[in-house]
Amino acid sequence: MLTFDETQDALDELMYALPEGIFRKLNGGVILRPDPLFDRNGLLILGQYHVDPYGLGRYVTINYGSLVNAHGHASHCRFIKALRKVLHHELTHHLEHLAGDRSLEIEDARNVQKMLAGKWRESL
Repeated sequence: MLTFDETQDALDELMYALPEGIFRKLNGGVILRPDPLFDRNGLLILGQYHVDPYGLGRYVTINYGSLVNAHGHASHCRFIKALRKVLHHELTHHLEHLAGDRSLEIEDARNVQKMLAGKWRESL
């Protein structure tokens, strides 16, 4: 398992590897939060895309505590792979939001329903 600081370093490297244009209008950046976060159903929230017109604007949060809860047992490589997947997922929300598309948001809602019904499995 990576420490919080090691995860922040890995997240920075993952972001630097992406084209700069992906971060256009993401004025609040990508924030690694230390604590786990759960939704109203008790499901872990690994990351979120936020649009806050009154404060930071558009930004992404990634929840280190949730990643540890879900992937803390994984090897260093697989933990970073999970981190990359969450980062790319949330940045896809950002890009879709800029384009006026809600496809991933709709897919996420369907996946939550599958999880609650016990019919969903994550693959890395």
